[in-house]
Formats: sequence, structure tokens, C-alpha cells
Amino acid sequence: MTQRALDSSGEQTPGTSRPAMIDAGAELDPVHPMKPPPARRPDGLSTAEVAERVARGEVNDVPVRSSRSVTEIVRANVLTRFNLIIGVLWVIMLFVAPIQDSLFGFVIVANTGIGIIQEWRAKKTLDSLAVIGEAKPTVRRDGAAAEISTSEIVLGDLIELGPGDKVVVDGTVAEADSLEIDESLLTGEADPVVKQAGDPVMSGSFVVAGGGAFTATKVGREAYAAQLAEEASRFTLVHSELRSGISTILKYVTWMMVPTAIGLIISQLVVKDNNFKDSVARTVGGIVPMIPEGLVLLTSVAFAIGVVRLGRKQCLVQELPAIEGLARVDVVCLDKTGTLTEGGMDVTEVRPLNGSDEAYVTRVLGAFGSSDPRPNASLQAIIDAYPAGGGDAPPAGGGGVLPVADGAGLPAADGAALPAAGGGVEGWTVTDAMPFSSARKYSGAAFAEADGTASAWLLGAPDVLLSEGDATLTEIEHLNEQGLRVLLLARAQGELNAPGAAAGAAPTALVVLEQRLRPDAGDTLAYFADQNVATKVISGDNAVSVGAVAGKLGLAGAENTLDARRLPTDPDEMATAMEQNAVFGRVTPQQKRDMVAALQSRGHTVAMTGDGVNDVLALKDADIGVSMGSGSEATRAVAQIVLLNNSFATLPSVVAEGRRVIGNITRVATLFLTKTVYSVLLAILVVCTQVEYPFLPRHLTLLSTLTIGVPAFFLALAPNKERAQPHFVRRVMRYAIPSGVIAATATFTTYLVARHHYSGEGALAAETSAATLTLFLVSMWVLAIIARPYTWWRVGLVAAMGLGFLIVLVVPWLQDFFALKLVGTTMPWTAVGIAVAAAALLEFVWRWVGRRFGM
Repeated sequence: MTQRALDSSGEQTPGTSRPAMIDAGAELDPVHPMKPPPARRPDGLSTAEVAERVARGEVNDVPVRSSRSVTEIVRANVLTRFNLIIGVLWVIMLFVAPIQDSLFGFVIVANTGIGIIQEWRAKKTLDSLAVIGEAKPTVRRDGAAAEISTSEIVLGDLIELGPGDKVVVDGTVAEADSLEIDESLLTGEADPVVKQAGDPVMSGSFVVAGGGAFTATKVGREAYAAQLAEEASRFTLVHSELRSGISTILKYVTWMMVPTAIGLIISQLVVKDNNFKDSVARTVGGIVPMIPEGLVLLTSVAFAIGVVRLGRKQCLVQELPAIEGLARVDVVCLDKTGTLTEGGMDVTEVRPLNGSDEAYVTRVLGAFGSSDPRPNASLQAIIDAYPAGGGDAPPAGGGGVLPVADGAGLPAADGAALPAAGGGVEGWTVTDAMPFSSARKYSGAAFAEADGTASAWLLGAPDVLLSEGDATLTEIEHLNEQGLRVLLLARAQGELNAPGAAAGAAPTALVVLEQRLRPDAGDTLAYFADQNVATKVISGDNAVSVGAVAGKLGLAGAENTLDARRLPTDPDEMATAMEQNAVFGRVTPQQKRDMVAALQSRGHTVAMTGDGVNDVLALKDADIGVSMGSGSEATRAVAQIVLLNNSFATLPSVVAEGRRVIGNITRVATLFLTKTVYSVLLAILVVCTQVEYPFLPRHLTLLSTLTIGVPAFFLALAPNKERAQPHFVRRVMRYAIPSGVIAATATFTTYLVARHHYSGEGALAAETSAATLTLFLVSMWVLAIIARPYTWWRVGLVAAMGLGFLIVLVVPWLQDFFALKLVGTTMPWTAVGIAVAAAALLEFVWRWVGRRFGM
């Protein structure tokens, strides 16, 4: 079997030869059909050929964007239905009333500006992180392999592939070394497809085993998955319960607002024979507060700031709703390797079996290390312990190991030297190799030994390679209980790829590996336990071994382990097993997907973390997919969140950010909608009683600023660890409707009492001031309830808003500016008394709703 062997610089490793390439000279150039492309060569394109193709425009220049453009951001924040309504009303007010009655328009301009700036900041963060997290394919040019951006690939480029690599453009296989490609993201077929030289490959698929290279035949927008990839990577804000709930609320508000506003206009302009300009001002004053215009902007700001905050922690949010989604997660499925443990392992012991010679075993292991140019973590540990040329070297723990998922077989990290094919042990030559597959649970290699003897070997999971009931399994079980990972080296009796190769293999030695625990994993598991989020460890390793590792980290229920080969296939029974156990071993990629679906069938919101290609299907199906930055490109492509620093400890920050966003927006939405309810109800009461509308726009601008606008901004950005609850609209309206009804009733009662109390010139101004005082006090009590639980800054926030209103009442020029002046003592104290009674009723109603429906 031909071996591909390049060192990290892309140069040919001494003592090896490059395989011959498939000549496809007869295939026509897809862009210039009359001219066939040059024959593919092992060295790839030359610099001159690349320049020629760039000049012809044959470049993979698909503009993949991670966020909206500045133009789209401005358009989305400015051109809204409610901005249009308010803009028209603002223009009218500028002509018919003093500037203080037009303040609401300036507030909208400021809020819109803040929304644009914050989202633009989020865009910059998202774009920069997307560049950092972008995987670069390895392209062979002028005989050297180098990583380049996907946008630099040209037609005819020779692109190398290894386990975990994503096929970035369409092409034809030129080299195949047991190459298996998963096309499930394109075709829905979960089984990997074995590719041979000459077979087509499509962009969007990824390598699950083996390696090779392919020649690009379609680049740019011609590539099969180009349009899908571009669309999937765009900035999104709409696919979430929070956003859709707010849209539903705004739809209902529009339905209520239109007939109410028409009735108010008729009432104030036709029925009441008042000063025209004053009637217009009071009509506008009744319409403007019906619109919860700041709610949409505040939600966008909260999401945008969440992106910026997480970006500072090297967390790339590829879809903004993922921030909200994590707030709803109640089950987190973790892959052990790369999540609970660091990717690297150390060989601690080799135990020969059945009288095998230890020196011979070490030579086999040394040769085995040279059979795979892209070793996984287990094989890399063996390479470190038995390096090339050091056949009898004792086990040596060491660095240089690579972070991968369980058996994922990911490529080496930058700078990690790849073993030279056939150069592991002097005189031994690799004649065939079978890369590790997570489905098989073992890898293989065949050698021509120094004395000419031919041998074939398998290295993998003992419980897969040994027959059930083998006495060696008991010994392995004891090692697994200590959290050690054990591989079995067995001698195959026939061809590596023979169907019964594993069944007939002769056990030769046990390779004992120790995994490195992540120092921060224990604290992270404790965080999830405190937040009532169930943690499920799903691994391809032995279940007992995984349970021991989880137990060392303090995972609750780590003793409840289950071998996935005994997992029921019935979805309902599988869901029961998933809820009863915390650790699962020997899980296949398809089972991971089924396990996620089983949990979801029980109403659980599931987050899945992983970094290997065997995690892709589960990541794709989970409610939230979280990938490690060092993981395969395929996992990063399907995940909504990428942890660029590869730290599992970042997840609590992401969860906390999600809970902050949805919990706080739920709170402030109640503030906004309380105002909408009392505004609509006040307008209806005015229309029915045929009286002047009690407020000018300046009054409601002042109230909205002090009881909603300023406090909502701070509350929306405050820490919030409450787990999000479903049914956003229903929960908000349960509180907003009774609060709005109580506020409107108390305010209108004060207004009617004041109309009987005051008479003569200036009576309407005095009546308005009394009604404003009642509405402010009731709204402040709603704010005080929403601000709970109290902290020093929340108390200070509520007190500052109350102080602001008091200053307006006592400072003469502010009294004139806002047309607020309390006349006498009887009516102001009556207004206070009505507000106190309303506040007591609010407390009762909120407590009753909380007991009846839950907070």
C-alpha cells in the first residue's frame, strides 16, 4: 500500500516516495470547456499556474460572511414599523407643540443609534473571531504542502485530506489511503463512503477515516455546498422563542393600537372642542406610549453585548440564538476526551500476554507508530513512548500529544511532527495500514519485518478484539476502574481488511494509557450541578474507565455507567436509560445521535459538546452544538458555538450569558408591555368618557425614561442565573396585563377625582399633574417588583429614578419644562393614597400569579 509521508513543512520525508497521481488530462476544464486542464501531478500546481488561474478568475472567492453588513444593520434598526409611526408623529409634534413634547423622538433616535453601535461592535467581534477560528486546508503547490485560506484555492489545486478535514470545494480524488468520507450533511446518509482514486467528492462532506488528496474541479459559487455554507454562516437573530415571542407581542399591539388610536383621534379632534394644537399634542401623547419601541432595540443590544462579552473569552457564537438556547439547556452531553481530559495521554505500562516477548512487542509498537501519518491521541502516546529508531525505549510520559475526540483520529496540530512512513523500527517496512475508525474501534498495520517475516497487527479496544468471557477482560476491568485506558495489541491471522480479522486475532499485549485530566473540568461539572443541568458523559471508550475519570472530577452519578452496546434500541427505553445513567461508553457515532434524539423526546433541551468527526451528527441534531476550536473543521462547521481556547471551563460563561439575556429580557419586557397595556386602556377610557386625554407627550416621555428606559437598560445587562422558562409571551403577559390594568385604573381614578376637585383656569394642568403622580408611583412599584431580588445597585437604581422625578417636581424650571406642578395638598395626597392602594393590589396579584402559574 502506498504511504503518503510529508513532514510538517510539507517536504517529502527522506526514505519515502510519493504515490503516483491519477492523470485526468482527458477531463475538460469546467470553466474553459474547449481546453483540457493540465494533467494532475504529485507536486500540485506551480506558482505560475496558480497566477494564471487567479487572473482568469478561477478562484474560490465565495464571500462567506459571519455577520450582517453595516448597511443591513442600519436598515434593520432604522426601518422598522414602529419607527415609521413614531417618526410621523414626531414630525407632527415638531410643528404643533413645544420641543419638550417632541422629546420622545430624540429618545428613539438615541436608542436606534445605540442599537446600531452595539450591533456594529458585535459584528467586528464576530468577524474577527470567525477569521481566527477558520480552518485552513492544506494545499500542495510546487511540491510543498502549505495551509492557505479557502478563498485562495484555485481550480486544479491539489488539496490534502486527513481525518476530520472538511472537503471545502468539489473535486476528484487523486490519492486515497483507506479514505472514508461522510456525506451525511449533504445526503442525509449516515454511513461513510469509501473513496478510491477518481471518485468525486463534494464540498460540505468530511473525512472520517484514512487520508488522501483531491483535485479541485469546482470552486467559488459553482461548488455544491457554497450557497448552503454562505447562508448557514450568516448572522441570525430570528430563530428563537425570545425573538418570535416579541414579534407576536408586537403583532397584537398593532391590532390593539390601530382602532384605539383612531378612536382617540376622533375623540380629541372632533368630539372635544379644544384648541387644535393642544388636542393634537394630547392625541399623540396617547398614541406614542402604546408602542413598546425600545423592547426590540433593547433585545438586539442584549444579544449584541452578549456576543462581545463571549468574544472576549475566545468564544465564537456562530448563531446568536445559541446564546438564548443555552439558557434553556437542561442536559449537557459531554465527550470525555478533549472535554473532561486533555487530548494527550501517556503510556504507563505495556503488559505482554500469552508469553509474548516484551522486546518484540516494543518493536511492533515502534513500527506501528510509523503506519499512520496522522496519528490519533492514543497512537501519538505510543509514538512518544517508542519513538522511531528507539525500539526498546521504556515508556515515557511526555508532551507533544494532540487534543482529539475519543478515537476521532484528528490531524496533528501545527508544528507536530508526523511519523515517517516505514521508518519506525530499523529494517521494518509498512506494507499496509488501516487507519483508526470510531465504528471499528481499532486500527491496523502490516509489516515486512527485518528478517523478511510478514506480520499484520490490530490495535484497539480490548472488549471489541477479545471474545466475550476472555479472562484478560477481568484484568482490563480492574485497570479501567482506576480510570486508565487500555488498548489491546493483537496479531491478525489474515488480511487487515478481512471481515473476520478482529475475531481471529491473537492477543499479544496490553498497552496501558493514562489520560490527563483538565484542571478546570471539576469546577465546570460542579457549576452545572448547581444550576440543575444534568451532565451525561458520552464516550467511545470503555464505560467503566470513563466513569472512573468522571468520578475523579466529582461528577454526580459517575458510578451509574452503561455500555452503549447494551443500550436499548427502542427510543422510549433508550430515553429511560439516558435519564437513569450518567456515563456511557463504547458509543458509536450513530448512537450519539440517537441518544440526543431520545433525550429530546422527553422534552429535554440538549447541548452537545465535541471536537471529533464522530461527534458531528450529534452536534448537528442537538439543540445547541458546542465545538472545541482545535476540533475538526466538520465539527466547527455544524456547531453553533466554538470554544476557540479549547477550554471546557468557558461553557459556564456561555450558559450564564444566555440566562442573563433571556431572563433579563423577560423582566424588561414586562415593563414595556405594562406601559402598552395602561396606555391602550387609558385611551379606551378617554374615548368612552369623552374627556380630554390626561397627558402630553412630555409627561409620558418623562415617565417612560424614569420607570422603563433607563432602568431597563441596566436590568437587561445585569447578571441573571435563573434558568429560562418556556412560553415567553404567556409568562410576560400574565404579569403585564394585570399590572397595566391596575396602573390605568388607578391613574384614571385620580384623573376623574381631580376633574371634580379642580376648576377654572389651569385646572387641566393640575389634573394632569395629579394623574402623572399616581401613574409614576404605580409604575415605580412595578419597577421595584421587577428589580427583585434586591442588591445594593438595584436599590440604588430604583431610588435614583424616584429622586429624578422628585427633582422635576421641586425645581421651578423643570416644573415649567415638563408642565408638572402639584396644586394644593388634598389632591396630591389623594393621588398618593390611590397609588399606595394600587401598589398593594399589585403585590397581591403578582404573588397570586406566581403561586398559580409559577414565576
